[in-house]
Amino acid sequence: MPASPSTARAINDRLALRLLQQEGPLTAGQLKQLTGLSRPTVSDLVDRLTVSGLIRVVGESGEQRRGPNARLYGIAADRAHLAALDVRTGGVLVLVSDLVGRVLAEVAVPIDAGSGTGPAVEQAVAAVEEAARKAGPDAWAGLHTVGIGAPGLVDPATGDLRDSSGLPAWHRSLVAALQRRLPKARVTVENETNLAALAEQREGAARDRDTFVLLWLGHGVGAAVVLDGRLRRGASGGTGEIGFLPVPGTGSLPSATDCDGGFHALAGAAAIGALAREHGLPAEVPLDGPGAARLVARAVPAGNEPATRFLDTLADRLAIGTAAVTAVLDPGCVVLGGEIGQAGGEPLAARVAARLKRLSPLPTEVRPGTLGGAAVLRGALLTARDRAQDELFAP
Repeated sequence: MPASPSTARAINDRLALRLLQQEGPLTAGQLKQLTGLSRPTVSDLVDRLTVSGLIRVVGESGEQRRGPNARLYGIAADRAHLAALDVRTGGVLVLVSDLVGRVLAEVAVPIDAGSGTGPAVEQAVAAVEEAARKAGPDAWAGLHTVGIGAPGLVDPATGDLRDSSGLPAWHRSLVAALQRRLPKARVTVENETNLAALAEQREGAARDRDTFVLLWLGHGVGAAVVLDGRLRRGASGGTGEIGFLPVPGTGSLPSATDCDGGFHALAGAAAIGALAREHGLPAEVPLDGPGAARLVARAVPAGNEPATRFLDTLADRLAIGTAAVTAVLDPGCVVLGGEIGQAGGEPLAARVAARLKRLSPLPTEVRPGTLGGAAVLRGALLTARDRAQDELFAP
Protein backbone atom coordinates (compact mmCIF):
# COMPACT_ATOMS: atom_id res chain seq x y z
CA MET A 1 0.00 0.00 0.00
CA PRO A 2 1.25 3.51 -0.73
CA ALA A 3 2.39 5.55 2.26
CA SER A 4 0.07 8.21 3.62
CA PRO A 5 1.12 11.83 3.00
CA SER A 6 2.21 12.25 6.63
CA THR A 7 4.23 9.02 6.55
CA ALA A 8 5.86 10.02 3.27
CA ARG A 9 6.80 13.41 4.73
CA ALA A 10 8.33 11.74 7.80
CA ILE A 11 10.35 9.34 5.63
CA ASN A 12 11.59 12.18 3.43
CA ASP A 13 12.52 14.31 6.44
CA ARG A 14 14.52 11.49 8.03
CA LEU A 15 16.27 10.80 4.73
CA ALA A 16 17.27 14.44 4.37
CA LEU A 17 18.50 14.65 7.96
CA ARG A 18 20.60 11.52 7.55
CA LEU A 19 22.16 12.92 4.39
CA LEU A 20 22.94 16.18 6.17
CA GLN A 21 24.46 14.16 9.01
CA GLN A 22 26.63 12.05 6.70
CA GLU A 23 27.53 14.52 3.95
CA GLY A 24 27.62 17.80 5.85
CA PRO A 25 25.92 21.03 4.73
CA LEU A 26 24.02 20.68 1.45
CA THR A 27 22.05 22.95 -0.83
CA ALA A 28 18.43 22.24 -1.69
CA GLY A 29 19.63 21.26 -5.15
CA GLN A 30 22.09 18.75 -3.73
CA LEU A 31 19.36 17.31 -1.51
CA LYS A 32 17.17 16.95 -4.58
CA GLN A 33 19.93 15.12 -6.44
CA LEU A 34 20.80 12.80 -3.52
CA THR A 35 17.23 11.97 -2.52
CA GLY A 36 15.68 11.79 -5.99
CA LEU A 37 12.75 13.87 -4.72
CA SER A 38 11.08 16.61 -6.72
CA ARG A 39 12.06 20.24 -6.26
CA PRO A 40 8.73 21.18 -4.58
CA THR A 41 9.02 18.22 -2.18
CA VAL A 42 12.56 19.21 -1.20
CA SER A 43 11.49 22.81 -0.77
CA ASP A 44 8.66 21.72 1.54
CA LEU A 45 10.88 19.49 3.68
CA VAL A 46 13.54 22.20 3.99
CA ASP A 47 10.86 24.61 5.21
CA ARG A 48 9.51 22.06 7.71
CA LEU A 49 12.91 21.19 9.13
CA THR A 50 13.90 24.85 9.38
CA VAL A 51 10.72 25.79 11.21
CA SER A 52 11.19 22.84 13.59
CA GLY A 53 14.67 24.11 14.45
CA LEU A 54 16.47 20.96 13.25
CA ILE A 55 18.32 22.63 10.36
CA ARG A 56 19.40 26.15 9.54
CA VAL A 57 21.24 28.08 6.86
CA VAL A 58 24.95 27.77 7.57
CA GLY A 59 26.42 29.45 4.52
CA GLU A 60 26.36 29.63 0.74
CA SER A 61 27.47 27.13 -1.86
CA GLY A 62 30.11 29.43 -3.32
CA GLU A 63 29.10 28.56 -6.88
CA GLN A 64 29.56 31.61 -9.05
CA ARG A 65 26.49 32.17 -11.16
CA ARG A 66 23.94 34.81 -11.99
CA GLY A 67 21.94 35.84 -8.99
CA PRO A 68 22.57 34.87 -5.37
CA ASN A 69 24.48 31.72 -4.44
CA ALA A 70 22.49 28.73 -3.22
CA ARG A 71 21.97 28.47 0.52
CA LEU A 72 23.75 25.71 2.40
CA TYR A 73 21.65 23.92 5.02
CA GLY A 74 23.13 22.05 7.97
CA ILE A 75 21.87 20.31 11.08
CA ALA A 76 21.40 22.66 14.04
CA ALA A 77 24.18 21.00 16.02
CA ASP A 78 23.53 23.08 19.15
CA ARG A 79 19.94 21.84 19.35
CA ALA A 80 21.13 19.30 21.95
CA HIS A 81 24.26 18.35 23.86
CA LEU A 82 25.46 14.81 24.54
CA ALA A 83 27.79 13.32 27.14
CA ALA A 84 29.81 10.11 26.93
CA LEU A 85 31.57 8.40 29.84
CA ASP A 86 34.20 5.67 29.98
CA VAL A 87 33.94 4.41 33.55
CA ARG A 88 37.05 2.57 34.71
CA THR A 89 38.10 0.94 37.95
CA GLY A 90 40.27 3.91 38.89
CA GLY A 91 38.47 6.84 37.33
CA VAL A 92 36.23 8.23 34.63
CA LEU A 93 36.77 9.84 31.23
CA VAL A 94 34.09 12.25 30.04
CA LEU A 95 33.45 14.09 26.82
CA VAL A 96 30.62 16.39 25.78
CA SER A 97 29.59 16.92 22.17
CA ASP A 98 26.94 18.64 20.09
CA LEU A 99 24.12 16.84 18.30
CA VAL A 100 26.26 15.79 15.34
CA GLY A 101 28.98 14.34 17.59
CA ARG A 102 31.54 17.14 17.40
CA VAL A 103 33.53 16.98 20.65
CA LEU A 104 33.39 20.24 22.60
CA ALA A 105 35.11 19.34 25.89
CA GLU A 106 36.88 16.44 27.62
CA VAL A 107 37.67 15.76 31.27
CA ALA A 108 39.56 12.89 32.95
CA VAL A 109 39.25 12.37 36.70
CA PRO A 110 40.98 9.69 38.84
CA ILE A 111 38.71 8.23 41.51
CA ASP A 112 39.92 6.43 44.61
CA ALA A 113 37.54 3.57 45.31
CA GLY A 114 38.63 3.70 48.95
CA SER A 115 36.92 7.07 49.32
CA GLY A 116 33.51 5.36 49.52
CA THR A 117 30.60 5.01 47.12
CA GLY A 118 29.00 8.38 47.80
CA PRO A 119 32.12 10.55 47.37
CA ALA A 120 33.21 8.51 44.33
CA VAL A 121 29.84 9.03 42.63
CA GLU A 122 29.97 12.75 43.41
CA GLN A 123 33.42 12.99 41.82
CA ALA A 124 32.14 11.29 38.67
CA VAL A 125 29.04 13.49 38.44
CA ALA A 126 31.21 16.56 39.04
CA ALA A 127 33.43 15.48 36.11
CA VAL A 128 30.39 15.37 33.82
CA GLU A 129 29.28 18.81 35.01
CA GLU A 130 32.79 20.23 34.52
CA ALA A 131 32.97 18.91 30.96
CA ALA A 132 29.52 20.27 30.17
CA ARG A 133 30.32 23.73 31.51
CA LYS A 134 33.52 23.76 29.47
CA ALA A 135 31.44 22.91 26.39
CA GLY A 136 29.23 25.97 26.79
CA PRO A 137 27.09 27.92 29.23
CA ASP A 138 23.92 25.98 28.42
CA ALA A 139 25.38 22.50 27.93
CA TRP A 140 24.91 21.18 31.49
CA ALA A 141 21.24 22.13 31.70
CA GLY A 142 20.73 21.10 28.08
CA LEU A 143 22.27 17.62 28.16
CA HIS A 144 19.87 15.50 26.15
CA THR A 145 21.48 12.06 26.31
CA VAL A 146 24.27 10.51 28.38
CA GLY A 147 25.93 7.29 27.22
CA ILE A 148 28.04 5.34 29.72
CA GLY A 149 30.48 2.52 29.07
CA ALA A 150 31.43 0.43 32.10
CA PRO A 151 32.99 -2.96 32.85
CA GLY A 152 30.65 -5.69 34.06
CA LEU A 153 27.30 -7.10 32.99
CA VAL A 154 24.33 -5.00 31.93
CA ASP A 155 20.96 -6.64 32.58
CA PRO A 156 19.24 -6.86 29.16
CA ALA A 157 15.79 -6.66 30.78
CA THR A 158 16.32 -3.56 32.93
CA GLY A 159 19.37 -1.92 31.34
CA ASP A 160 21.00 -1.69 34.78
CA LEU A 161 24.61 -2.51 35.58
CA ARG A 162 24.58 -5.76 37.56
CA ASP A 163 26.51 -6.43 40.74
CA SER A 164 29.89 -7.87 39.72
CA SER A 165 32.62 -9.00 42.06
CA GLY A 166 35.89 -7.11 41.80
CA LEU A 167 34.31 -3.91 40.48
CA PRO A 168 33.79 -0.74 42.54
CA ALA A 169 30.32 -0.30 44.03
CA TRP A 170 30.15 3.32 42.81
CA HIS A 171 29.83 2.11 39.22
CA ARG A 172 26.33 0.78 39.92
CA SER A 173 25.23 3.99 41.65
CA LEU A 174 26.40 6.37 38.95
CA VAL A 175 23.49 5.99 36.52
CA ALA A 176 20.88 6.76 39.17
CA ALA A 177 22.89 9.71 40.47
CA LEU A 178 23.19 11.24 37.00
CA GLN A 179 19.50 10.71 36.36
CA ARG A 180 18.65 12.54 39.58
CA ARG A 181 20.91 15.46 38.69
CA LEU A 182 19.72 15.53 35.07
CA PRO A 183 16.01 14.61 35.27
CA LYS A 184 15.34 15.60 31.64
CA ALA A 185 18.26 13.65 30.18
CA ARG A 186 18.24 10.09 28.86
CA VAL A 187 20.93 8.11 30.69
CA THR A 188 21.98 4.66 29.45
CA VAL A 189 24.78 2.24 30.34
CA GLU A 190 26.38 -0.44 28.18
CA ASN A 191 29.21 -2.91 28.67
CA GLU A 192 32.50 -1.30 27.65
CA THR A 193 33.54 -4.07 25.26
CA ASN A 194 30.21 -3.92 23.44
CA LEU A 195 30.69 -0.18 22.93
CA ALA A 196 34.23 -0.76 21.67
CA ALA A 197 32.87 -3.21 19.10
CA LEU A 198 30.28 -0.67 17.96
CA ALA A 199 32.99 1.95 17.51
CA GLU A 200 35.31 -0.42 15.61
CA GLN A 201 32.43 -1.38 13.32
CA ARG A 202 31.34 2.18 12.63
CA GLU A 203 34.72 3.92 12.52
CA GLY A 204 37.50 1.37 12.92
CA ALA A 205 38.79 -2.02 11.89
CA ALA A 206 35.43 -3.74 11.24
CA ARG A 207 33.75 -1.18 8.99
CA ASP A 208 33.24 -3.78 6.25
CA ARG A 209 31.96 -6.56 8.53
CA ASP A 210 28.46 -7.24 9.81
CA THR A 211 29.61 -10.42 11.59
CA PHE A 212 32.72 -10.36 13.77
CA VAL A 213 34.05 -10.77 17.30
CA LEU A 214 36.02 -8.10 19.12
CA LEU A 215 38.55 -9.56 21.56
CA TRP A 216 39.18 -6.81 24.12
CA LEU A 217 42.74 -6.77 25.45
CA GLY A 218 43.29 -4.26 28.21
CA HIS A 219 43.52 -4.47 31.97
CA GLY A 220 41.31 -7.54 31.64
CA VAL A 221 39.97 -9.49 28.68
CA GLY A 222 36.51 -9.61 27.19
CA ALA A 223 34.72 -10.16 23.91
CA ALA A 224 31.87 -8.57 22.02
CA VAL A 225 29.85 -10.55 19.50
CA VAL A 226 28.24 -8.95 16.45
CA LEU A 227 26.24 -11.35 14.26
CA ASP A 228 24.41 -10.23 11.13
CA GLY A 229 24.84 -6.62 12.13
CA ARG A 230 23.38 -7.06 15.62
CA LEU A 231 25.20 -6.92 18.93
CA ARG A 232 24.41 -10.09 20.90
CA ARG A 233 24.20 -9.73 24.67
CA GLY A 234 22.90 -13.13 25.77
CA ALA A 235 20.12 -14.10 28.17
CA SER A 236 21.75 -12.39 31.16
CA GLY A 237 23.96 -9.87 29.36
CA GLY A 238 27.00 -12.09 29.74
CA THR A 239 27.91 -12.84 26.13
CA GLY A 240 31.65 -12.30 25.77
CA GLU A 241 32.76 -12.92 29.36
CA ILE A 242 35.72 -14.73 27.90
CA GLY A 243 37.91 -14.09 30.93
CA PHE A 244 36.05 -16.97 32.62
CA LEU A 245 36.72 -19.36 29.72
CA PRO A 246 38.47 -22.52 31.03
CA VAL A 247 41.67 -22.97 29.02
CA PRO A 248 44.83 -25.09 29.32
CA GLY A 249 47.93 -23.51 30.73
CA THR A 250 46.52 -21.68 33.75
CA GLY A 251 47.07 -24.41 36.35
CA SER A 252 43.56 -24.07 37.75
CA LEU A 253 39.95 -23.45 36.81
CA PRO A 254 37.88 -20.29 37.10
CA SER A 255 34.99 -20.04 39.53
CA ALA A 256 31.71 -18.15 39.46
CA THR A 257 33.35 -15.30 41.38
CA ASP A 258 36.96 -15.45 40.17
CA CYS A 259 38.29 -15.58 36.59
CA ASP A 260 41.94 -16.01 37.62
CA GLY A 261 41.94 -19.63 36.48
CA GLY A 262 40.40 -18.79 33.12
CA PHE A 263 41.56 -17.10 29.93
CA HIS A 264 42.13 -13.92 31.95
CA ALA A 265 45.10 -15.66 33.59
CA LEU A 266 46.74 -15.97 30.17
CA ALA A 267 45.85 -12.69 28.50
CA GLY A 268 45.13 -10.08 31.17
CA ALA A 269 47.56 -7.20 31.70
CA ALA A 270 49.14 -8.78 34.78
CA ALA A 271 49.70 -12.04 32.89
CA ILE A 272 51.31 -10.18 30.00
CA GLY A 273 53.62 -8.38 32.41
CA ALA A 274 54.67 -11.67 34.00
CA LEU A 275 55.27 -13.16 30.54
CA ALA A 276 57.49 -10.22 29.61
CA ARG A 277 59.59 -10.64 32.74
CA GLU A 278 59.99 -14.35 31.97
CA HIS A 279 61.56 -13.33 28.67
CA GLY A 280 63.83 -10.73 30.22
CA LEU A 281 61.82 -7.69 29.19
CA PRO A 282 61.32 -4.87 31.70
CA ALA A 283 57.73 -4.56 32.90
CA GLU A 284 56.03 -2.24 35.35
CA VAL A 285 54.62 -3.65 38.60
CA PRO A 286 51.67 -3.66 38.94
CA LEU A 287 50.75 -3.54 35.28
CA ASP A 288 47.48 -2.08 33.95
CA GLY A 289 46.12 -2.05 30.40
CA PRO A 290 48.04 1.00 29.13
CA GLY A 291 51.22 -0.30 30.79
CA ALA A 292 50.89 -3.68 29.08
CA ALA A 293 50.20 -1.89 25.80
CA ARG A 294 53.44 0.10 26.13
CA LEU A 295 55.29 -3.14 26.78
CA VAL A 296 53.85 -4.78 23.64
CA ALA A 297 54.46 -1.63 21.59
CA ARG A 298 58.16 -1.69 22.56
CA ALA A 299 58.48 -5.39 21.71
CA VAL A 300 56.97 -5.17 18.21
CA PRO A 301 59.77 -3.16 16.52
CA ALA A 302 62.60 -4.50 18.72
CA GLY A 303 63.29 -7.54 16.57
CA ASN A 304 65.63 -9.17 19.09
CA GLU A 305 65.22 -12.74 20.31
CA PRO A 306 63.62 -11.99 23.73
CA ALA A 307 61.03 -9.65 22.17
CA THR A 308 60.26 -12.11 19.38
CA ARG A 309 59.81 -15.01 21.80
CA PHE A 310 57.60 -12.84 23.99
CA LEU A 311 55.32 -11.92 21.08
CA ASP A 312 55.24 -15.52 19.84
CA THR A 313 54.21 -16.82 23.26
CA LEU A 314 51.60 -14.07 23.66
CA ALA A 315 50.16 -15.02 20.27
CA ASP A 316 50.07 -18.68 21.39
CA ARG A 317 47.95 -17.63 24.36
CA LEU A 318 45.62 -15.36 22.43
CA ALA A 319 45.06 -18.04 19.80
CA ILE A 320 43.69 -20.40 22.47
CA GLY A 321 40.86 -18.06 23.40
CA THR A 322 40.31 -17.02 19.79
CA ALA A 323 40.03 -20.64 18.67
CA ALA A 324 37.35 -21.31 21.27
CA VAL A 325 35.30 -18.33 20.10
CA THR A 326 35.77 -19.30 16.47
CA ALA A 327 34.68 -22.89 17.04
CA VAL A 328 31.39 -21.78 18.58
CA LEU A 329 30.49 -18.70 16.53
CA ASP A 330 32.38 -18.93 13.21
CA PRO A 331 32.54 -15.12 12.96
CA GLY A 332 34.93 -15.02 10.01
CA CYS A 333 36.75 -12.06 11.57
CA VAL A 334 38.28 -11.38 14.98
CA VAL A 335 39.44 -7.88 15.90
CA LEU A 336 42.14 -7.60 18.56
CA GLY A 337 40.88 -4.51 20.35
CA GLY A 338 41.78 -2.44 23.38
CA GLU A 339 45.10 -0.78 24.10
CA ILE A 340 47.05 -4.03 23.73
CA GLY A 341 45.44 -5.09 20.47
CA GLN A 342 46.19 -1.72 18.94
CA ALA A 343 49.76 -1.74 20.29
CA GLY A 344 50.43 -5.20 18.83
CA GLY A 345 49.21 -4.05 15.44
CA GLU A 346 49.54 -6.19 12.37
CA PRO A 347 52.60 -8.14 13.66
CA LEU A 348 50.65 -9.54 16.62
CA ALA A 349 47.47 -10.06 14.59
CA ALA A 350 49.41 -11.99 11.94
CA ARG A 351 50.95 -14.24 14.58
CA VAL A 352 47.53 -15.00 16.08
CA ALA A 353 46.06 -15.65 12.62
CA ALA A 354 48.82 -18.15 11.76
CA ARG A 355 48.23 -20.09 14.98
CA LEU A 356 44.47 -19.95 14.61
CA LYS A 357 44.77 -21.43 11.13
CA ARG A 358 46.47 -24.48 12.66
CA LEU A 359 43.88 -24.78 15.44
CA SER A 360 40.65 -24.27 13.51
CA PRO A 361 39.31 -25.48 10.14
CA LEU A 362 37.15 -22.33 9.89
CA PRO A 363 38.68 -19.50 7.83
CA THR A 364 39.03 -16.52 10.15
CA GLU A 365 40.67 -13.17 9.53
CA VAL A 366 42.43 -11.57 12.49
CA ARG A 367 42.76 -7.79 12.45
CA PRO A 368 44.29 -5.30 14.88
CA GLY A 369 41.89 -2.75 16.32
CA THR A 370 42.49 0.81 15.22
CA LEU A 371 40.80 2.75 18.04
CA GLY A 372 42.53 1.18 21.05
CA GLY A 373 41.32 2.19 24.49
CA ALA A 374 39.50 5.22 23.03
CA ALA A 375 36.97 2.87 21.44
CA VAL A 376 34.83 2.70 24.61
CA LEU A 377 34.37 6.46 24.85
CA ARG A 378 33.79 6.71 21.12
CA GLY A 379 31.19 3.93 21.25
CA ALA A 380 29.42 5.64 24.15
CA LEU A 381 29.24 8.87 22.14
CA LEU A 382 27.94 7.10 19.02
CA THR A 383 25.25 5.41 21.10
CA ALA A 384 24.22 8.70 22.72
CA ARG A 385 24.16 10.46 19.36
CA ASP A 386 22.04 7.76 17.74
CA ARG A 387 19.52 7.82 20.56
CA ALA A 388 19.26 11.61 20.61
CA GLN A 389 18.87 11.84 16.85
CA ASP A 390 16.28 9.06 16.77
CA GLU A 391 14.17 11.08 19.18
CA LEU A 392 14.77 14.56 17.82
CA PHE A 393 14.53 13.54 14.16
CA ALA A 394 11.25 11.69 14.73
CA PRO A 395 8.20 13.31 13.11
